[in-house]
Amino acid sequence: MKSNRLTIMVLLAMVLGVVVGYLVHANAASPEAAKEIASYLGILTDVFLRMIKMIIAPLVFATLVAGLANMGDAQSVGRVGGRALGWFIGASVCSLFLGLFFANVLKPGYGLHVELPTSAEGLGLKTSALNFKDFITHVFPKNIFEAMAANEVLQILVFALFFGIALGYLNHQKKHMLVDLMEETSHVMLRVTEYVMRFAPLGVFGSVAGTIATHGLGMLMVFGKFLLGFYIALAALWLLLIGAGYLVLGKDVFRLLSLIRGPVLVGFFTASSESTLPKLMEQLEKFGIKPRITGFVLPLGYSFNLDGSMIYTTFLAIFIAQAYGIEMSLAAQFTMLAVLMISSKGIAGVPRASLVVVAAVLPMFGLPEAGILLILGIDHFLDMGRTLTNVLGNAIATAVVAKWEGDEGDEPASDDAALPLAQASHA
Repeated sequence: MKSNRLTIMVLLAMVLGVVVGYLVHANAASPEAAKEIASYLGILTDVFLRMIKMIIAPLVFATLVAGLANMGDAQSVGRVGGRALGWFIGASVCSLFLGLFFANVLKPGYGLHVELPTSAEGLGLKTSALNFKDFITHVFPKNIFEAMAANEVLQILVFALFFGIALGYLNHQKKHMLVDLMEETSHVMLRVTEYVMRFAPLGVFGSVAGTIATHGLGMLMVFGKFLLGFYIALAALWLLLIGAGYLVLGKDVFRLLSLIRGPVLVGFFTASSESTLPKLMEQLEKFGIKPRITGFVLPLGYSFNLDGSMIYTTFLAIFIAQAYGIEMSLAAQFTMLAVLMISSKGIAGVPRASLVVVAAVLPMFGLPEAGILLILGIDHFLDMGRTLTNVLGNAIATAVVAKWEGDEGDEPASDDAALPLAQASHA
């Protein structure tokens, strides 16, 4: 019942946000006034996201350490990680290909009679942050407390890997005390998550109302063709992901979709994957997945399995080529797909990650990066779809890996309370 109530409240908040945002946009004295009002509405979203961020580091660390300590050995960790990365790579290739396919079939950029900018100044995209050397070094934390303070999930995961495996090799009584502490910490943080999620409707309302107040509903009509085309591509990816999940999970995939609908909606309306992580971990546990799998695969997926961002990069790149009237051969498009595949891994920590990747890759193929300016106005609405897809893809990936590992339970826990993590870990 609690999950249903959250879903209904989020949907009502979204509708109210559209109404309030439209009224502000229509009645504000000037665009600057509307933007100022929107900034105050955005306080609700900022507060909600801050509360979510305060949960992430302790929850991910405690859950992952407890899971790894109970996993037994490094071989088990390597097997789970290998299976997860295999699924991630396959999903990424399919996502990139679908973006390429639908951009060529739907041709959202053709006939776009807009005076295109000649300069990319003002984009504010730090493409210099996107290079292989910096990514590799950034993965490894120089200070775990700094990593936790910045919610660097991948860095927390790396430290937790070392800590959890080392803890698993200890045999004295203090090991069990520390593992129990980690499990109880995870349980407490899930309870905190339940409290924080009660503020989700307010965060959704502020996000939607602020965006509509600033840009109005008219922008959705102007860029309707691009939006519609992108969401058609996303819908095809959703069907593909659910179909792939069905091949492994059977009819249980529909139970999984029912359980995660709350986090998925929150992610969609806030356009923030971080806002879903704690609640998604809790719902996956209710699905029957043990915390040792969820705590390892899900944070890993948030860095390496961004299916919505993948499909967006190829779709946007081809759109820009079409908008400028630049023809790209099929060979060039597949080469771009390969480059985007490599460039996009680990982009979760880069601000406006998808746009950064596209802006960095476009010049390699003679395409002007300034074309990104065409869709900046509607990027929030595109980001909503990307986030929903990322959350859906990671939930299915985690469930699939758990099934392969034999760690997916047959019955979900009660919707009113999650299983105690200590009990689930030793089940």
